Amino acid sequence: MSEYPVNMALKPQVEAFFDAATNTIAYVVKDPSTNACAIIDSVMDIDYAAGQITYDHADQMIGYIQENKLDLQWIIETHVHADHLSAAPYLQEKLGGKMGVGENITIIQETFGKFFNEGTEFQRDGSQFDALFSEGSTYKIGTMDAFTIHTPGHTPACMVHVIGDAAFVGDTLFMPDGGSARCDFPGGSAAELYASIQKVLSLPDDMRLFMCHDYGPNGRDIQWETSVVEEKEHNIHVGGGKTKADFVKFRTERDAILDMPTLIIPSLQVNMRAGVVPTDEDGNPQLKVPLNKL
Repeated sequence: MSEYPVNMALKPQVEAFFDAATNTIAYVVKDPSTNACAIIDSVMDIDYAAGQITYDHADQMIGYIQENKLDLQWIIETHVHADHLSAAPYLQEKLGGKMGVGENITIIQETFGKFFNEGTEFQRDGSQFDALFSEGSTYKIGTMDAFTIHTPGHTPACMVHVIGDAAFVGDTLFMPDGGSARCDFPGGSAAELYASIQKVLSLPDDMRLFMCHDYGPNGRDIQWETSVVEEKEHNIHVGGGKTKADFVKFRTERDAILDMPTLIIPSLQVNMRAGVVPTDEDGNPQLKVPLNKL
């Protein structure tokens, strides 16, 4: 454990908030020694068909933090999500805290800035966030140390956040019976994802792993917590000694038949802006729908 820059014997308190509309799990992670906490992968609600944005899910997290008199210090995005919208600015306005994401957000912003035909006013330097993390970056939540692992493959900006004995894996891994995330978005790579997963699986066997999504395969109840050893032994895509060649072949064939996420168009526009909804020239919130590009 000495090779890692955090005390992995520390056990942060983790409270999960499941969003059934997007099968996303967001987390409040609390320092056991203080009232300091972080939010991981928040959700802003959208009725895409009606063009309505609300904050019911974020308000649940705010209520929990206020009820327990916690001090929100960080609002973390494990990556630029393509299936739900971040509530980071709303949470920051209500509770404070710094917003952080992987430094390769700039690659996402450059790619999708062109995709959505954004003008020069859209900054592509990650400056919408308060902190940009790289491999091995460290930060504190109260007295508790956290560090980041760069895990590209799903997207170039994916990061796993290790906080004590808990790792928040974003879309790098799903529960053992869920496997892994797709790699066919711009900048994705099945080979890179396999290598990234090996980084995660090199963490201590008893490390708690917290998922960003779960879809209840085969009708089981929704779950979001597992361990490194469980993933190593039982993950249906990479566990049990599956090779890189096996994974790349499976993942490539699987991704070729997947539909695009329902909320990919609004999610990318909002999340590459750190959760800010873009506006038209009059300042009204407005989303673009590029045609025949995905």
